[in-house]
Amino acid sequence: MNLFAYLATGQAIRMLSGLSAAKVNLHGTEHMPQRSVIFVVNHFTRIETLLMPYHIYKLTRVPVWSLADSTLFEGPLGGFLDAIGVLSTKDPHRDLLMVKSLLTGEANWIIYPEGEMVKDKRIVERARHVISSVGGKRPPHTGAAVLALRTEFYRQRLRRMAETNPGEAQRLLDLFQIEALEPVLARNTWIVPVNITYYPLRAHENALSSLAAHMVKGISPMVLEEIMTEGTMLLSGVDIDIHFGAPIAVKECLECSPVEQDIFARRQIDFDDPIPSRVRIRRVAVDIMQQYMAAIYSMTTVNHDHLFASMLRLFPLNRINEANLRRRVFLVASENIEQTEACLHRSLRTSQVSLLTDDRFNKYRDFIALAMEKGIVKRKGDSLIRDATRFSSAFDFNRARIDHPVAVIANEVIPLVRLQRKIRAVAWLTPFQLRRRIVDYLINKGIADYTADYDAFFAGGESKPKEVGAPRLIKGMFRDLGVVLFHGFLAAPAEMQELAEYLGRKGVWVYVPRLKGHGTSPADLATRTCRDWIESVDEGYAIMSNICRRVVVGGFSFGGGLALDLAARVPEVAGVFAVSPPMQLQDISSKFAPAIDLWNRLMELTHHEPAKKEFADIFPEHPHINYSRLPIAGVKELERFMTDLEPKLAAIKTPALVVQAKGDPVVNPHGSRRLFDHLGARKKEYLLVDFKRHGILMGEGAAQVHAAIGGFVEKVRRGISKGR
Repeated sequence: MNLFAYLATGQAIRMLSGLSAAKVNLHGTEHMPQRSVIFVVNHFTRIETLLMPYHIYKLTRVPVWSLADSTLFEGPLGGFLDAIGVLSTKDPHRDLLMVKSLLTGEANWIIYPEGEMVKDKRIVERARHVISSVGGKRPPHTGAAVLALRTEFYRQRLRRMAETNPGEAQRLLDLFQIEALEPVLARNTWIVPVNITYYPLRAHENALSSLAAHMVKGISPMVLEEIMTEGTMLLSGVDIDIHFGAPIAVKECLECSPVEQDIFARRQIDFDDPIPSRVRIRRVAVDIMQQYMAAIYSMTTVNHDHLFASMLRLFPLNRINEANLRRRVFLVASENIEQTEACLHRSLRTSQVSLLTDDRFNKYRDFIALAMEKGIVKRKGDSLIRDATRFSSAFDFNRARIDHPVAVIANEVIPLVRLQRKIRAVAWLTPFQLRRRIVDYLINKGIADYTADYDAFFAGGESKPKEVGAPRLIKGMFRDLGVVLFHGFLAAPAEMQELAEYLGRKGVWVYVPRLKGHGTSPADLATRTCRDWIESVDEGYAIMSNICRRVVVGGFSFGGGLALDLAARVPEVAGVFAVSPPMQLQDISSKFAPAIDLWNRLMELTHHEPAKKEFADIFPEHPHINYSRLPIAGVKELERFMTDLEPKLAAIKTPALVVQAKGDPVVNPHGSRRLFDHLGARKKEYLLVDFKRHGILMGEGAAQVHAAIGGFVEKVRRGISKGR
């Protein structure tokens, strides 16, 4: 191998990576051996034939060689491939060279045991690993296992002969052109299973395929399919997750009597000589192959497309309600998915509640657009009609990724037995059971999150009693309409207790979630972002929307802004109300102004470096509920949220109510009026009450505000009844 050519190729791949929109994520590298390793890798695209040597070399700093089809060595390309460590499958010295390099540790090897690209991902049949190809079905190759066993056979034989037959040991050293025995004996032979998963998997015409079709007349459909699929990955952006599995120590696989007898034999054994234990070695090779193939497929990085595709495949009926499809995937992705022991894409390691609200990360929208484009489903009203034959019918192997991507995606996770069992169980839940499971999960999650945060951030003399910040559910008498209430900044669910009880007495279901960072201590709030608060809001809405047919949302001060944001994102919201909502941070007057002032001056003095004073003392109206210290980082997030909210207000079309106190010392009434004017709702009401305080949902005179909100909720209920 020419090291200069090898490193130059690495530079080219690094440059290509910079131009590509693909993102490579490596996992499990911490236990990877450095030398004498065969990496066995699943084969889905030609991309990995370039990426894998590059990334493995970066990790081990040992040259990585691989096998390539002999046809690639015809013409001038052959010399280049030879220079960078690619070996022809028809090289007469192939096995000898591979064993020698593994004995000495001068190179690691990459082998694709599937033998070719598995474009349809059909890899398991009757609990055995099977490769489907143009030529039919066959088991994966055992070549990697055989070569690893042969390498370790000669390593152990050299060790034994050095003690009992030095002449034979020297002959073997000469055969393998090895100068020093000690480094050979100091190493072990390893097989490392590797899985590569691409997400999202999409194939369509792109700049590369258009250029190829224009430049090459009569381009084959197979080549065009590969350019369309892999060009889309590189140009449109794809996550490439590479998982390295636990190394398989080949030495342990040779610890059996027939093999040891051949290792210890004093007679001369040449490289290609048949030995009595060869049948046993081949049997062991099959076992090792099954072991590393199982490991490869078990490390598939599960993503949203896998869950949606599998749910469509396993759902017992051909008609499925869209909202329930999202609910089912949410439940699979959220409820103890770690028990499946599947490797999860990073997007599945965070809250999945957006699947139940606005799908703001487009996980459902993107998948269902693909499924509809490929004829897997058709939309009819609020349901999807599935064509189940699109999962089971035979399809052109070379067009699988273009014509049947949803089936390919579903096939990829069939080997994950625990995940399949979980998806199947959720697919068979009735709609009532499904909603009940989601409600129980989210309510328990809210309690568990609060308990964990309270314990982690408890501050003696500053944290309030635990019941102040606990989420609360008030059960109603009717399920046609429920209400979700959001407390204000620095406050807690107890702030909404009086209003919640009032609505509960009217027979309304009410849920009051805790906004992350609240009900614990200011140190907790200082770590939170807008995303945390929006997820808290979405979880509250998701609970109530799975209890009642329709939901009204509302909140106080900052909580009112959160309610408006939710109504702008989720058109299914039946109504929204906001009490004393600020339009912008500037609407918050002298109560908070000194802290904001201080923060701004500090930022100027430090030229936008992190502010040195992290908290400012304040004097809240309800000190038994609210924090007495204001985290500056929290104010920055608050300002970001309200800046983002303003352009969304016009999107709110649902009935709306804004309530404001004339003499509010915290929020300027002109700001809330301006907010009201920006609302896009035709049915909206602005109520100005004659109070001189900010917290008008509690204490004297609060009944007037409660009655106004109760009347608004009743109007929404009547409107829903008329619309039936």
